[in-house]
Amino acid sequence: MDQLGHRVRHPLPPARWPTAEEAARSRWFSPIRLGRTVTAAERTWVPAMVPWRATADGFVTPEVLEWYARFAEGQPGVLVVEATGIRDVASGPLLRIGDDRFIPGLRTLVETVRERSRGRTRLFIQLLDFVAVRRRPEPRRFFGRYLEITDSLRAQIALWLDDPRWREAEADDVRAYLSAADRLTLETVLTDRELEALDYGYRERIWDMHLPHIRELPHVLPPLFAEAARRARDAGFDGVELHYAHAYTMASFLSRLNVRPDGYGGARENRVRLPLEVLATVRARVGDDYVVGIRYLGDEVVAGGSDLEDAIWFGARFAEAGVDYLSVSKGGRFEDAKQPKVGEAVYPYTGASGYECMPTVLSDERGPFGRNVPLAASIRRAIHDAGRSTPVVTSGGITTFEQAESILARGEADCVAAARQTLADPDWFRKIRLGCGDLVRRCEFTNYCEGLDQRHKQVTCKLWDRQLDPADPALRLATDGKRRLSAPSWSPPGDAPAG
Repeated sequence: MDQLGHRVRHPLPPARWPTAEEAARSRWFSPIRLGRTVTAAERTWVPAMVPWRATADGFVTPEVLEWYARFAEGQPGVLVVEATGIRDVASGPLLRIGDDRFIPGLRTLVETVRERSRGRTRLFIQLLDFVAVRRRPEPRRFFGRYLEITDSLRAQIALWLDDPRWREAEADDVRAYLSAADRLTLETVLTDRELEALDYGYRERIWDMHLPHIRELPHVLPPLFAEAARRARDAGFDGVELHYAHAYTMASFLSRLNVRPDGYGGARENRVRLPLEVLATVRARVGDDYVVGIRYLGDEVVAGGSDLEDAIWFGARFAEAGVDYLSVSKGGRFEDAKQPKVGEAVYPYTGASGYECMPTVLSDERGPFGRNVPLAASIRRAIHDAGRSTPVVTSGGITTFEQAESILARGEADCVAAARQTLADPDWFRKIRLGCGDLVRRCEFTNYCEGLDQRHKQVTCKLWDRQLDPADPALRLATDGKRRLSAPSWSPPGDAPAG
């Protein structure tokens, strides 16, 4: 955000909502084929959002079911379930799919969406891998417990103090010295990565080749993704979305920052190698008749990172390899994230790249609305120029019917997704389709929801609380007791068409 220069508060674009007849004739509410066997009833799309409602060990809860049920009641063409971990490791209240014991809960989730959407919504699940990110430590704990005391560190202290005795110092003496040292000393004797671990929390990179488990990622990840996709199919999902975006493992392999020397880093051909191997292994496991899509970045928006030119090239390779759709995002990287508070983890949506992922009404002259559409448009154009028709999904600041319809009419995307607007009003697609667009509860794009996500709180929308009756026996509140946990219910007025 700090790189945007002069900032302007943008009003919401005016909206002219279509009649039911106009909506029925529109591109946005027309069907689209995804893969060989799946047809979405319309090109409306809810991208993956993490609601922080799973159990601490990754199981589906009643709150998870209600979250997706409310989106399903709006009957989008496609609903993508949150980033779901493919490993059987602790990851907090995020869904997991790293073992067969998660299948029953996920199957209940599928059945819930089928029922509440009346069979109209296609349901995909996003598959995610991530490497270690630790919370920012309290300095005394960092020096007393976490910092590795190496001969190199001892040598740096000896040089700084001009005292060779520090080369043989006991680890406890080094820890005590650093705990009391001033900032200049720390910046002089610690490496950049050690200083980062102190200031931001320890964070692994996929090019940390000194770590055996990082070296083994190209061998470990394809079967992990493939088994996760198999579980998704067994649970009844219509498809899977491979998460190759933002700050996570697969996006880091695609990044220009990836300098692995083992054939999986450096040149584009090497950086795309593992993502293609994962796609091929997943495809072999679930078959050609199952939808496999990819969510990836049109631009990393960080110094030295991948840009649109890379994304176009990657998109063409994914299309050649038979991916069933490409969903394009932007930014959301760790490299430019703001420093977290002690005890909190670095959050990849706080820097300029994070802003570009979720732009707000406080913006530069371009504004937030449809800000990232040109990325998807360029990727789609290149794919079509290569003679392929892989569907491309765009998102980012989508707020009106006419905006979405114009994107499709110009050939900039094949589907138009909306996360924050759908969070504000899960029924908005259905309201528009039934000619009730004037009843849409419009997102204000202030990122209240993103602030909750950053603090790992149950994600809600502040607009829901404008219809809060504490005496309502059906009302469920978030764990803090202050917010609605689900959007207000909606039923079409008596004169609206059925559907």
